[in-house]
Amino acid sequence: MYGKKSAPDANDLSDVDIMLFDVQDVGTRFYTYINSLQYYMEAAMANNKQVIILDRPNPNGHFVDGPVLEAPYSSGVGKNAIPTVYGLTMGEYAQLLKGENWLKVVDGKANLSLTIIHNKNYTHTSMYTVDVAPSPNLASMNSIYWYPTTCLIEGTVLSEGRGTPNAFANIGHPSITSQTYSFTPAPRIGAMSSKLYGQKCYGWDLSKTTPPKNKIDIALIIEIYKSFPQKDSFFIRPKSGEPTAYFFNKLAGNATLMQQLIAGTSEAEIRKSWEPRLTAFKTMRKKYLLYTDFE
Repeated sequence: MYGKKSAPDANDLSDVDIMLFDVQDVGTRFYTYINSLQYYMEAAMANNKQVIILDRPNPNGHFVDGPVLEAPYSSGVGKNAIPTVYGLTMGEYAQLLKGENWLKVVDGKANLSLTIIHNKNYTHTSMYTVDVAPSPNLASMNSIYWYPTTCLIEGTVLSEGRGTPNAFANIGHPSITSQTYSFTPAPRIGAMSSKLYGQKCYGWDLSKTTPPKNKIDIALIIEIYKSFPQKDSFFIRPKSGEPTAYFFNKLAGNATLMQQLIAGTSEAEIRKSWEPRLTAFKTMRKKYLLYTDFE
């Protein structure tokens, strides 16, 4: 999935009859395994191959939350108009991609044979734990549960905890001396290079806490922004300065959240701005559920 090509081509598939997809996802738009799923489905469709998905539980599949991605902000960390947390398994998301015609058609080949092997005894009604880390920087369930919130920090100058045992559960920067907790990022497997290595960062230790139930912790993001002394340098600024080029905006799926943080918008107002498109997505999502839902 992270080699020289994002998906197999016709030569790769020349002696393949069936493409089997068995990958543990974490149910968050910017976690790129769902992009890989889409690329594989498109390759299969273009080359008349069958796709079988061995479905797996989604550890963040018990809620839906966050802004729905706006088209100008489609990128490698978010391709489609789905919210940050979309509440679908890989199998359900594959059905959505096919059912909503979101797969790219090549040479008029628009038919895809898709089979999903269902999970037994899985529902969307409760939190789920995984036995194996889906990636090196999501090594604990705590990090997986915090990831929908704290991955936004990747678009800022703060450390999101890469280079510590608690990636995405340690947040900080050398200048936030108002916080007493400290950590120092260092090279480690899965994070050999990242922000602020070797620098003592002050901030938040989320490794022994859990996020608010069934929602992204926007209040925490607001608190982090307010605690940072140099507001003008909080967000990593691209050379072009264009809103669509900011990595924070690519993660958020829009430029609005950045503007709201700068303006001091309340959590309630931020959430209200999400409601129309989030409600529409929830309605669409219902069509593709394979398991008992949380609502």
